[in-house]
Amino acid sequence: MLIGRVKEQAAIDRLLAAARAGKSGSLVLRGEAGIGKSALLDHAAAAAGEEMRVLRGAGFEPETELAFAGLHLLLRGAADAIDTLPGVQARALRGALGMEPGFGGDRFLVGLAVLTLLADLAERRPLLCLVDDAQWLDHASAEALLFAARRLEAEGVALIFAAREDERAFPAAGVPDLHLTGLDPAGAAKLLTAGAGDLAPQARERLLREARGNPLALLELPALLTEAQAADAAPIHALGIDARPAPGRVHRAFRDRIARLPEAARTVLLVAAADDTGSLEVILTAARTLGADLAGLDAAEAAGLVHVGDGHVTFRHPLVRSAAYHLASLVRRLAAHRALAGTLAGRPGDVDRWAWHLASAATGPDEESAAALERSAEHARARGGHAAVAAACERAARLSPDPRERGRRLTLAAAAAAEAGLYERAGELADQAAADVADPQVLAYLARTRAMIAMAHGEPERAHALLAGTAEAVIGQAEDVAVTLFFEALTPAWIGSDYAALAKTATRVSKLPSTKAGPLRPMTRVLAGMGGLAGEEPQAGLAWLRDMIEGLRDRSEPAELRERAQLAIWDLVIGDDTKAHERAVAIERQCRDQGAIGLLPLALALVARSQMFLGLHREALASAEEGLRIARDTDQEYYAALLVGVLTYLAAIEGDEERCLKLAGQIADVRDAATGGIRCVSLNLLDLALGRPETAVRRAEAFGTFGPAARTVMVMHRMPDLVEAAVRAGRTRFAAAASERVQMWAAQTPSPWAGAVALRCSALLAADQAADEDAERYYKEALRLHLRGGRSFERARTELLYGEWLRRLRRRADARHQLRSALDLFERLGSRPWADRARAELRAAGERQTGEGRPSEGLLDRLTPQELQIIRLAATGLSNREIAAQLFLSPRTIGYHLYKAYPKLGVASRAELARLDLGEGGPLAG
Repeated sequence: MLIGRVKEQAAIDRLLAAARAGKSGSLVLRGEAGIGKSALLDHAAAAAGEEMRVLRGAGFEPETELAFAGLHLLLRGAADAIDTLPGVQARALRGALGMEPGFGGDRFLVGLAVLTLLADLAERRPLLCLVDDAQWLDHASAEALLFAARRLEAEGVALIFAAREDERAFPAAGVPDLHLTGLDPAGAAKLLTAGAGDLAPQARERLLREARGNPLALLELPALLTEAQAADAAPIHALGIDARPAPGRVHRAFRDRIARLPEAARTVLLVAAADDTGSLEVILTAARTLGADLAGLDAAEAAGLVHVGDGHVTFRHPLVRSAAYHLASLVRRLAAHRALAGTLAGRPGDVDRWAWHLASAATGPDEESAAALERSAEHARARGGHAAVAAACERAARLSPDPRERGRRLTLAAAAAAEAGLYERAGELADQAAADVADPQVLAYLARTRAMIAMAHGEPERAHALLAGTAEAVIGQAEDVAVTLFFEALTPAWIGSDYAALAKTATRVSKLPSTKAGPLRPMTRVLAGMGGLAGEEPQAGLAWLRDMIEGLRDRSEPAELRERAQLAIWDLVIGDDTKAHERAVAIERQCRDQGAIGLLPLALALVARSQMFLGLHREALASAEEGLRIARDTDQEYYAALLVGVLTYLAAIEGDEERCLKLAGQIADVRDAATGGIRCVSLNLLDLALGRPETAVRRAEAFGTFGPAARTVMVMHRMPDLVEAAVRAGRTRFAAAASERVQMWAAQTPSPWAGAVALRCSALLAADQAADEDAERYYKEALRLHLRGGRSFERARTELLYGEWLRRLRRRADARHQLRSALDLFERLGSRPWADRARAELRAAGERQTGEGRPSEGLLDRLTPQELQIIRLAATGLSNREIAAQLFLSPRTIGYHLYKAYPKLGVASRAELARLDLGEGGPLAG
């Protein structure tokens, strides 16, 4: 029975009850060593009873650098279920657990495989997963388990972690915390009595005071007392424990108990502490080389420090392991690692552990150990364990006799740490590597890593400087490497709106002789194009980009997903929404098929933006919300900001001021041009929709209407709004300048919608100057171009402005025709303030029945964005399991959402669902 943990037990019992009812949940128990976290996990296991399956694992300090070691321990009893997973997930999880060599998939795919596996196990009976000492989980295991924990919903899985207080050691954003404190005085007294009821009063009071409610301290500190101290016949202060916190005193208690054991027992405990397999065979084989045997292990078990069973040695508490290891001298610890390395040498499944023990036994530079560790790093890389790669390469670097090898290995370590999201550590390793790196290829790799770190810290200017500076440094040795670095420096300069640097880089590359022909030519063309956009020649810049993109379309698509995503970005730059959408959707599907979860937020950002521009607003909302969820799950804040920008724009179109301002506030401090541009566009559009044109103009002036910021791709989305706002605010000169910029960009953009919007701006200015014939000609030509396809929201706005102008000329019948079409489009798009404006104009034009305030008639409006995604996939005939693999959810969660969605659509089965039109823009979509 636990003492003094009623509240904590109740929280666990609620979690288990929910799992039995089919609802999943997770919890992190936090507290200092010995505070009772493990005891609460024991309570959970006991409370689970026979009706729940229990999987139990733990993190071990010596295993923190071994990729997926913690996951292997947790899932070792469920390995037979891995084969039932979808193929790509099964391969990823088998690869992570070392069951299938050579798989190097997306590291987040392992988390999806864990989620599906846990859901599958819970299909048979509710599942409880317990993970003790989570702060010592290896990074890859922690990442996979937390990815799954954040996505648990309707599977019947309870997942409980126990971790030390310091949240930096086990950050678990999105998972509820329960912080444990010491027992209250009554509970502490009761526990002390249960463990040491014969203490004299003064000794009892002293231990209660020293333990500060720490349960393990209350149980272990009495062992420190002599018989005289326990009877109040000798002072307790002679132990010198006053200045130590409870865990430190408990650690000392274990050290003292170990010190009193025979030497053979201490040796076996040391080997077991240095080992990270818990294998009885490995521990005894290594211990025998140091003169110990089974008798020593028996003595350690008799002392209550370890438990031996099922071929494994288990420490009573992690502090026992720590005490056994640190009590030994350095010489004895080195000997233990040498013995373990000798035992594991040549064993196929223990190559990585052999390498680490070999390295731990080294006392100075040792190339054999360094090379072994680098091979271990490659094994970890194949399993997606980037943090383990970083640790192995760093240790290999420290053991490298050759400075060049040290620099190369530190560079590898820095890159792996950055891939794992450990940016602070990556920066430290990169700084250390710099002094020993001279090879141009390694210098380039190091520069890319440091640029990645700078981008992660929101420092695009620094990223550009690192890449461009390294390019200058290596240009005399390897010009091709330099040109590639200059090309890569383009993106951070553009993101950071550092147009002067971008133009300078383009000019620098244009003067290099090797860039006039050959494989580097496409890169130099892009640089020239972006340099033109950054300088005062946007016409030339767009022409270069358009020619380059059209040339690439004539060639086969690049196989690498990131390269294809870059093409989709350029499609958006030149305004080809349809092609961008086709390319982005294809990339998204491949990301899902391959399990490339890390790249999916970028793909979904591209899909959402293209859907937004194509007028598929409901679909854009679903894509952006899913992408945002995954971006935050995978700590990709740059893509998260892009996706929040899409949501902000959609809220502005809907006229939802509260939501728009809230979302805009989330990205107010983001410095890149793409996010800042769409935020500004969204707020301008909101002000325009709500009748505040002067506010939009003032914001634009503060943002830099015609300066460098106006050269971004958002010019075609921002400037037309400003033309309209300025005309309505009576700012004619401002409107004319903005319109000139629109005309210039539209002339270089082949999409009909761009030309239509430019003509609309000309019509506004002509009408403002009472040039009625010109205005009508511009409006009619604009509508002709709109009818060729493209942004339906822009078409509706052109029709609205044309209708308003016709009504002012008292051409009411003509006006009503335009206004009805605009109203219909605005209502389909959910653009409430624009629909209200069109409706008011219709009334003024003599229309009596305008459908005042009628809601959208589409059945799909009843669905949430996630339900819409699931319904569309289900209608194609995909099973819940297949949909789950597509959307990175569990099959049970898919079933739960279908159960909620069917009644909203008035269907009861997939067969009925298949008969509905659920296509993008189809009848049910409005």
